[in-house]
Amino acid sequence: MIADKSYDPQSPQRIAFIGLGTMGAPMAAHLCKAGHELRVYNRTRSKADAWAQQWPGRVAATPAEAALGADLVVSCVGNDDDLRQVCLGPSGALATLAEGGVWVDHTTTSAEVAREMAAIAQERSRQFIDAPVSGGNLGAINGALTIMCGGDPAAFERIRPVVGSYARAVTWLGPAGAGQLAKMVNQICVAGLVQGLAEGIAFGQQAGLDMHRVIEVISQGAASSWQMIHRGPTMVDDRFDFGFAVDWMRKDLGLCLDEARRQGATLPVTALIDQFYADVQRMGGGRWDTSSLIRRLRDTDPDAPAAG
Repeated sequence: MIADKSYDPQSPQRIAFIGLGTMGAPMAAHLCKAGHELRVYNRTRSKADAWAQQWPGRVAATPAEAALGADLVVSCVGNDDDLRQVCLGPSGALATLAEGGVWVDHTTTSAEVAREMAAIAQERSRQFIDAPVSGGNLGAINGALTIMCGGDPAAFERIRPVVGSYARAVTWLGPAGAGQLAKMVNQICVAGLVQGLAEGIAFGQQAGLDMHRVIEVISQGAASSWQMIHRGPTMVDDRFDFGFAVDWMRKDLGLCLDEARRQGATLPVTALIDQFYADVQRMGGGRWDTSSLIRRLRDTDPDAPAAG
């Protein structure tokens, strides 16, 4: 359990924020606006320096320096190995996080590494919450993310008002790893939605329909989704220079497929769409938004099947 520190969840916290990328930078900004005291670290120092020119946080040279005496560590890095490095590496932050403190990780990782970090943190009188997010860069900027959490329920209650500064929903789903498993469910559903939307739009364009008008009307009915409302119009216009990148989605779907193999679950559609994203990568679209699946279907793609 968390040590008794006369903790007041409404009071400003000393927070180490690790990872100031597309998602992390706006989340850290919301914490500043909420009145928390931040010390930040980013592997590319120039990004941390640029962030600190806009917000009143101090830049640290290492994760350990960022977390020195902090009440909370919040991380948003790339993958399992990145998380292990900033947490447990030679300059890792777990050792300097205050005893009884909580580590909140927003990285999308395996459930396995989330359980590993939670066990190590518990051994060291600290807590770890796996808290992957959904909502993309716009959700982070607007403070409207959905956060799926796993870990100790008392630790969750402690961090909920803090991470609520950049979320519209923060939900505890079970023990360590549950947040990551929920994020896998999210990504499985998103992949299917985007592929279906890509096929529908490509079909409609081939048929000569005004797809902006079609999307406007069908988004009022049973086919509606966040992807249709926010990405449908940009897919029609062939714009993919924003949002969640294909490279990141392939990483996430790889986690889903690995976990499915461990569980003995079958994900035939997800496995197929993962290969469609591999096609987009081969087209040079690794940094395009995930809605770029439609590029495979356009008649400008020499590999696309002929309509008819």
